[in-house]
Parts: sequence; structure tokens; C-alpha cells
Amino acid sequence: MSDYLARLARAAHDVRVETLGAGARTAARLVVLDTLGAICAGSRLGENRRLAKLAAARSGRGVATLLGHVERAEPMLAALVNGTAGVALEVDEGNRWGGGHPAIHVLPAALATAEELGLGGRALIESVIAGYEVTSRLGGATRTRDNVHSHGTWGTAGAAVAVARLRGHGADDLRTVINLAVSMSPANSWTPCFEGATVRNLYPGRAGLQGVLAADALACGFTAPADAPSDVYGTILGDAFDAEAVEAGLGDGYRIERNYVKLHACCLYNHPALDAVHALRATERFAPEAVARIEVTSIPFVTRMADAAPATMLSAKFSVPWAVAAAVVLGRSDVDAFGPAALADARVRDLATRVTVQGHDGMSLRRPDGTTATVRITLTDGRVLTGATGVVRGDAANPVGWDVVTDKFYRLAAPTLGEGGAADVITLTERLDELKDVRDLTALLVPVR
Repeated sequence: MSDYLARLARAAHDVRVETLGAGARTAARLVVLDTLGAICAGSRLGENRRLAKLAAARSGRGVATLLGHVERAEPMLAALVNGTAGVALEVDEGNRWGGGHPAIHVLPAALATAEELGLGGRALIESVIAGYEVTSRLGGATRTRDNVHSHGTWGTAGAAVAVARLRGHGADDLRTVINLAVSMSPANSWTPCFEGATVRNLYPGRAGLQGVLAADALACGFTAPADAPSDVYGTILGDAFDAEAVEAGLGDGYRIERNYVKLHACCLYNHPALDAVHALRATERFAPEAVARIEVTSIPFVTRMADAAPATMLSAKFSVPWAVAAAVVLGRSDVDAFGPAALADARVRDLATRVTVQGHDGMSLRRPDGTTATVRITLTDGRVLTGATGVVRGDAANPVGWDVVTDKFYRLAAPTLGEGGAADVITLTERLDELKDVRDLTALLVPVR
């Protein structure tokens, strides 16, 4: 059996609240709150409402809360529904060091299982940190193929570890469940993002479902290959898998402490340019109608996000020209900047056609320093405004305060939970490690009556 997997499984098994540093505990609470907000907001979309009703109808006796709905479901389908909702508006947290968006893959499966078992906040925190670590490290060690999307892939293993932790499995079983889960990793592409096909939103939900299934398969006695990550991620979903990278820095803090919180409701690869645009709008006086053209230079991947005429909300979230034009014209990059009214705004559509995008090989989100985007705005009077971004705002290396995170949660969750309900969720999350039963929290995550 591969040593790196044994050590990763042992590290996941050994996560204990009583030995966590203050940074890890704070990060866990922040990630849980931020992810709950994303799920509650996404639950309001029509397809997600219908998916929730379908899951409840197929569940018989539901023991897990479908966040934002009155219905309940069995844990596997609850993970599917909640994970799908949480990614739908592109406001869920992520990790630029690997794994894409670990929390939206891990938390729905962990929350549903903890609810089913009547476990407390400490167990939930431990499982989320453990699953997050596994997801981020496996993802960071994989050199993915060009069109492989981070959603749904490594998250399956993290979800499985979180569930197995909650069920009391030891380190050897965690190693096995990683191999079982990775053997079932979905193969997902970027294409639906650019075309705006919402089947893409099912990717994290399906990873959570399969994470619960992997833990069930373990209990049923199914066996796994000795080193599934090297096999699946090194030869199928990726061009290479670096087992040594999985262990690099293992035990020196947790990946959940190095996450980012999204302050723009779109793909992270838009964020460097958007930070620069918002900074220019705050310091320079110019009217949107005075903009002649905008030139954006950022990480190489943005050349795939250059469609200036996205047809749907989802494809707009993966368009640099649209995101930048909306930020200039509307002064916002929240959910509404990509909604139906914005998509119908002729001013935004016109300006988006005058935004050019180019990639720069020297720019990378994983660099500890350096520029991640430059924006050059040329005005009709000949003036040229320039701005640049390093680490995006909201990243652990450029953090925002708890008040910013709670304000984001209010805006996302209050329309579903009510202002009082949203406030109560924040209060409980702030003392999550003291919560005796997570069902006290999930009881608040339903529509206001």
C-alpha cells in the first residue's frame, strides 16, 4: 500500500478540535457559514427546487435537511441537492492551492451524515477539515488535462473521508475509502460552464452523493485498488499525479486555513480583473459611457473565458468581458450582475464587445507574489486608466474580516431564511464547536414561514 496515502489518511483521522489552532477553528467556522449561505441562495433556483422535491419523493423517510426547502431526504440525495444548490450561483469558497472548491463537495455530505447520526458541532468541524485536506491535497497534486473541471473530481474523496470520519472509522479504513471514492470520481469538463449548461451544477452534488456511497461501499465490504489517485488522476483525469506533493507540508497547518472567500459572484479567474476594475472605479472619476475600450491581461486560462456575448447567467459568470463590463456599467459583481435584468441590459452588452482579453504566461494565482491581472481602460477623451491586482481580496493571503463574511451570508441567505433566521444561523456558527447536536443548526436552514 502506498505510503503517501497511509500518511494522508492518518492525518485526516487525527484531526481533533482540542488540538486545532485558533486559525483552523476560525477558518472552519467561516467556511461552514460561507458555504451554507451559498446553498441557501442557490436553493431558490427553479431547477434546484424541483430537484429537492424529487429527492424527497424518492427518499421515503428523510433524515437530512434540504437547505432552503421544507422537504427532507436521505443523506445521499441530500448531499446531491445541497451540493448542487451551493455551486449554482458561483459564490462558494475555494482553494487556489488545489482541489478547486473543497467545501461545497465536503460539507453537504458531512452535514447530512452528522444530522442522520445526531452528532455535534465538534464532529462536524473535524470531518469538514479532514475532508477538505484530502480534497485539496489530491487536487493540488494532479496536473489535470486541459478540459477537466475541478468540480466533482477530487471532492468525491474528501466527501467520503468526512462521512467515514463521522461514522467512526480508523485510519486504515480512511485510506480504503479514499481509494474507493477516487475509483468513482466523475469525469467532468469545462464545456458546460462556457455554454451555460446547468448540468455543470450537478458536479459537486454528485461528488457528495458518491462520497456517501463510497463510505457505504466500505461498510458493505467492497475492495479498492491500492493507489487509485495515481491511477485515476495520473492517467485518466490528469497527465500526471505527484504523490510527493500530497505530503508536502502535511501537518503544518491545514488547507482550510488557506482558502479564499468569493466577493464576486463568478468564476475565480474573473476576480483579479474585477478587483482592479472596482479599485479604479473607487479612485478615478469616469462615466461608463465614456469608456472606449478595456484591455485585460491575466492568467493564461482567461483566453478561454473571452466570450463577449454570453447567453445565460452561468456562461456570463465564466466570461471576463461580461464580468468587467457589468462591473463598470452597473458598479457591481454580485449575483444580480449576472442575472436576467443585467443580461438584458444593452449598455453592458455593448461594452462587453469592447473588452479584449489576453493571457500572460508569467501570471499565476498560485504565486506568493506578483501580478495576477492588469486592466487598461481607455476613455473617449484619450485618458488611459490602469490598475493591477496581486492576491485577490478575500483570499487568506489578503483576507477580509468576519463582518464581511457575515454580511455576504445575510445577503445570500436572508431571502430564504428571513433576517431573524439568518442572524440565528450566524450566532450558532460562531460557536459551532459548542453545539451538541447539528440538528439545532439545520432546523434553522429552512424557509421562513
